[in-house]
Amino acid sequence: MKILVPVDGSKYSMEALNVALDCAKAKGAGVDVISVVLDTSGIDLEISASERERVGQRMEQRADSVVKEAGEVISRAGVKAECQVVIATSSVADAILEIAEERKTDLIIMGSRGLSPSSRFKMGSVASQVVKYSDCSVYVVKLPL
Repeated sequence: MKILVPVDGSKYSMEALNVALDCAKAKGAGVDVISVVLDTSGIDLEISASERERVGQRMEQRADSVVKEAGEVISRAGVKAECQVVIATSSVADAILEIAEERKTDLIIMGSRGLSPSSRFKMGSVASQVVKYSDCSVYVVKLPL
């Protein structure tokens, strides 16, 4: 069994990581952890090219930090895992789905929400899109309000 866990550093994604670790231990599964960063080079923002590059670099540094933290949690749990930052050229949801397909993932475990501060919706747009279009099962982790 292969489990994919997208993380963004939010409390939801870190709880999803904990759920994935429990599942991996119970099933003897491998875990792939990814943090997806949108490629800002093709986005028409009203900022200079150099500022857009700096924004992209900060986003990648944040993703590196999140993946490193997740890797440390996984290592302490004694679970086999691969951790990586993925640069998305389309959307975060599409990148997650592509990675799941490429790696022949059996289960995606992800948080119901990400870093967005809005609490209007019970499930974020990325989780919603992954659930809707995934070819494999998706376990969405929620936290109590």
